Parts: sequence; structure tokens; C-alpha cells
Amino acid sequence: HPLVQHKLTLMRSKDTPTDNFRRLLREISQMLAYEVTRDLPIELVKIETPITTIDAPTISGKKLCVISVLRAGNGILDGMLDLLPNARVGHIGLYRDPETLEPVEYYFKVPEDIADRLVIVVDPMLATGNSAAAAITRLKLRGATTIKFVCLLAAPEGIKVMNAAHPDVPIVTASIDDHLNEHGYIVPGLGDAGDRLFGTK
Repeated sequence: HPLVQHKLTLMRSKDTPTDNFRRLLREISQMLAYEVTRDLPIELVKIETPITTIDAPTISGKKLCVISVLRAGNGILDGMLDLLPNARVGHIGLYRDPETLEPVEYYFKVPEDIADRLVIVVDPMLATGNSAAAAITRLKLRGATTIKFVCLLAAPEGIKVMNAAHPDVPIVTASIDDHLNEHGYIVPGLGDAGDRLFGTK
């Protein structure tokens, strides 16, 4: 979408300050929320408008749960909750070992009824795909059956890993970038999303 691409270009610039980066991520996240919920089931309910009575569409089926992969996932979480205020929220703490690039879990807290919910996992970057795949594996072990993954940027390498590990999990992203560099960063990317979001290095 042109608006998403325009805002993403602003986010990519190394000159974009933390406050603008945070605001832009929230705005794009709202648009990604719109996209990831496109196929939610609806049912008709009878309501009265000021003019007449109608059968109007409302969301039905599974309730929602948004799972943030810490810490950068919280930047997407805020925008998602703007549009999905009734969603339950969970957190998975993972960091990437700088030597092996493999994920290491340090925190896990999700709603008890996660098996009964549509789970939307959010993390700005799908780079190697290892952290995202590990997070989704962990959620499946807790009983989650309907899962979608939302990210800002994805690398082809990460998509390949995710599709191999979890072919049943659709990926919604604002951009598929070119490749990963030798440090496992997305190119052209936008740097470390967490650092830029929270003003750390």
C-alpha cells in the first residue's frame, strides 16, 4: 500500500529520530492489523439504526490474542491494540545469540485460553526466522492452533525458515527485503528495530 511504503521509507532513514520512528511504527502497525484481520469470520446481528432495523455484520468466531516477541514486538503491539482493544495480550522474551544467531528464551507469559483464540504474533523483523519459528513452536506447545505472524520487514531467508517450520502460519509483512548480511541483519533494512524504537544502542 502506498501509505505503508511511504511511512516505511521514513522509518528506514538513519536520520529519523526515536519519537518519529515510534509513531511511524504504530501507524504502520494499525494498517497491518487491518490486513491480518481481513479474513475474520462475520455473522449478522439485528440492530436498530436511528432510521430502521437491519441485519448488520459483526465479527464472530475465535477471540483474538496478540503475542509480542520482546522487546521490539511491543512497537507493533501498541498499534494493533488501537484497532483490536479487546484482544488479550501475551509476551515471549527471546534474544538472538550473537555467535550462533539462535534464539534464547528468557520470558513466556500468555493467556490461559490461548488454544481458543486466533493468535497474532508480532515482531518487527523476520530476519533469520529462528526467533519467530521458536516463538510459534512454543505457542503450539501451549495449545495454539490458529496463528498468524505480522512483521514490518522480512528477509527471504527468514521466510524460508518460517515456511519450513510452520507452513500453516501465514506471514503478513510491509516489505520483503533483499537479503541478510553476515551479521544476520536485513539489507537494506532499517537497523535494529528495538534500539531505534527505544533509543538504545
